[in-house]
Amino acid sequence: MKGENALTATLRTKSSRPNYYISIRYRDDTGAHKTKWITTDIPVKGNNKRRAEQRLKEVLAEYEQQKVDLSKEVLFTVFMAQWLENHKHSIASTTYDGYKLVLKTHILPYFQPKKLKVRDVTPLHIQQYINHKMQSISPNTVIKHLRNISKCLDSAVRQNLIAFNPVSRIDKPKRIKYTGAKYYNEKQIEQLLECSKGDPLEMVILLTVYYGLRRSEVLGLKWDAVDMVNNVITIRHTVTESFNKLHKTDATKNDSSYAVIPMPDMIKAKFKWWKARQAEHRLLQPNDYNNEGYICTQIYGSLIKPSYVSQHFKVLLKKNNMPIIRFHDLRHSAAGYLRYLGFDLKDIQIWLRHSDISTTANIYLNLDMSAKTAIANKLSEKFSNFIGDNIGDMYYFEVNSAKNKAPRQEKTLF
Repeated sequence: MKGENALTATLRTKSSRPNYYISIRYRDDTGAHKTKWITTDIPVKGNNKRRAEQRLKEVLAEYEQQKVDLSKEVLFTVFMAQWLENHKHSIASTTYDGYKLVLKTHILPYFQPKKLKVRDVTPLHIQQYINHKMQSISPNTVIKHLRNISKCLDSAVRQNLIAFNPVSRIDKPKRIKYTGAKYYNEKQIEQLLECSKGDPLEMVILLTVYYGLRRSEVLGLKWDAVDMVNNVITIRHTVTESFNKLHKTDATKNDSSYAVIPMPDMIKAKFKWWKARQAEHRLLQPNDYNNEGYICTQIYGSLIKPSYVSQHFKVLLKKNNMPIIRFHDLRHSAAGYLRYLGFDLKDIQIWLRHSDISTTANIYLNLDMSAKTAIANKLSEKFSNFIGDNIGDMYYFEVNSAKNKAPRQEKTLF
């Protein structure tokens, strides 16, 4: 934006309005002074001036950082591409890559031929985009597209380029709940641990089944997170992959995912054994060994990639004639195994580090048919003690009624 050095913002009030406003004064491309008014939605009444001043700083920083075209002539596609680039460093790298892919392969190809300006985007345009995309991709994916568009248009609202966000006024598709999750029972888990011995994923599978770790968490484990003195492990680093690029981050999925977990003697012994194996590998190839400090590595020291885990896991299952499940389903299996061992819902929530116990109940504790059958049989055993006679009487009544019932007379039309 030309003349951005002349950009100023002032906190204002209006006698007829209950909220604080921000007045932004700037120069357009011709050098003429322009003024824009932005509502903060913060009430004047009450002790809110400090909040309004903080919002003023945020808005001013947003304008200065983004250098957004303050005229309403900017094209929607240009504005959205600019919005994403300006937020590149404020969102996770994997999130940015996902947004960029959606923008490049879906949103821009659809909207560019229309040459819509930001001010001209209506709910109908967004609805037509949804209807078009629903023909080729799932509702859940379309919802992700809408999330990207909505965040961009929220920014346009804050900058007074549009009066409201068009996404807020459409009929959004309903999310389809994933029902394909499967999990191994206790016997299958024990079989998996046995057949994975000596496999490149041996440590990955053991730690995933034992602790119920996510793939990003187990691959992100480093030796400096293992405290051999206090016998604890700290979950604080994750490894993800998008578009064949690894993202190594000192962060977890959410606050509850960050945790210090106990390390019993069995796991400690396994760690010592594996560290000795890594030392042997390093001696065999001192010049080529890649030592980044990770636990779950290939024989030459490089980190095992998330894509390799998913692909090789299925190869391992097929090789050993085991039911094919997703690698993430091992986390489900860990919950089921804990239930089999007698732990209650709260215990499992704590162990799997779910922020909400409803997640534990809704996703990870779907009883298998054998468990349901056991419950049904137990209930039948108890209920038969006080309704058994009634069932017998009912059976006797129905049989004798059928025997004594007179033949039905056929009715005629005339």
